[in-house]
Amino acid sequence: MNVALFYHSLLSDWNHGNAHFLRGVAWELKRRGHTVRVFEPVLGWSLSNLVRERGSAPIEKFVQLYPGLKTSFYDLATLDLDRVLSGMELVIVHEWNEPELIARIGAHRRRGGYQLFFHDTHHRSATDAASIAAYDLSGYDGVLAYGAAIRERYLRQGWSKRVWVWHEAADPRMFRPFVSAECAGDLVWIGNWGDGERSAELEEFLLEPVRALKLNAAVYGVRYPAQALAALARAGIEYRGWLPNYEVARAFSRYKVTLHIPRRIYATELAGIPTIRPFEALASGIPLVCSPWADVEGLFTVGRDYLSARDGGEMVALLRLVLGDPALARALAAHGLKTILARHTCAHRVDELFSITAESERLQTGRQPAHAVGP
Repeated sequence: MNVALFYHSLLSDWNHGNAHFLRGVAWELKRRGHTVRVFEPVLGWSLSNLVRERGSAPIEKFVQLYPGLKTSFYDLATLDLDRVLSGMELVIVHEWNEPELIARIGAHRRRGGYQLFFHDTHHRSATDAASIAAYDLSGYDGVLAYGAAIRERYLRQGWSKRVWVWHEAADPRMFRPFVSAECAGDLVWIGNWGDGERSAELEEFLLEPVRALKLNAAVYGVRYPAQALAALARAGIEYRGWLPNYEVARAFSRYKVTLHIPRRIYATELAGIPTIRPFEALASGIPLVCSPWADVEGLFTVGRDYLSARDGGEMVALLRLVLGDPALARALAAHGLKTILARHTCAHRVDELFSITAESERLQTGRQPAHAVGP
């Protein structure tokens, strides 16, 4: 199958948490023998920031780790869709793209020739519904939403008639347990500070527990304002800046426990969406403790794959328990990894993708599609 993927960036994961899953899907499609073309805008925001901060070394490393996985840069002003989409059978447009591109590809699709899906992996359907409503998705075959709560919003608002749940997942080629001779500390947290939408949660579930237990802890991420850096310093947490996504699993191997502290919207209106971080941690074989998050879609098993703290005091107690009981820590890590490998890898999601495209074609044509399943 000829597949075109329009991403904000394949090369950069600077403030681009979706890069892990998007890369993993592209790699899995190529591994199965499909022809995959990835398109990203020239001078995209994430890639520009990465190059400004770290130069070309991370891109060169990406090329080594993903041999044969390439990106094609385009300028929206000169993009020739007739040329780049010629012969394509499946096109997926990620939500972190310009509204003009989303609309133009939808208009191009009306002439037929390929299946087209919009891929939503963001909370804007709840926090900025007007921006989603402004997208012209009328030419799309449907939407791939990374959680049931988002699917329901699309259907309820009439933004699309066909919406499938397509959760993110781990790429076990990159995210797997590593054996490290070095123990760098007790706790590591990997995440971007963002725009202040979880400052209180980070204070309650990260800073205060580290301070109370006097843990040796480190934080990786970007977009940390001065007040956030000062708060980390007061808690005795070392801030280490941006970490390439392909180095995350090795970083986990040097610590005893990690946390998942979702943004507030994922603990309230968009319950059931874990984002990529729990998948990364569990696939890497590190014990995971979460701040309040309702797994209403039953992706994992609380108490066996991870532990869940209802408040800061319980987070202190659970961290003390995991750090003081190596057998419990090993059991959590092993069960979490087993769950990922059984249900939540990029290979599983590609299987789901082909099931979705088959169902979509049946709904439109009433016949069995040529690509009912992937090879």
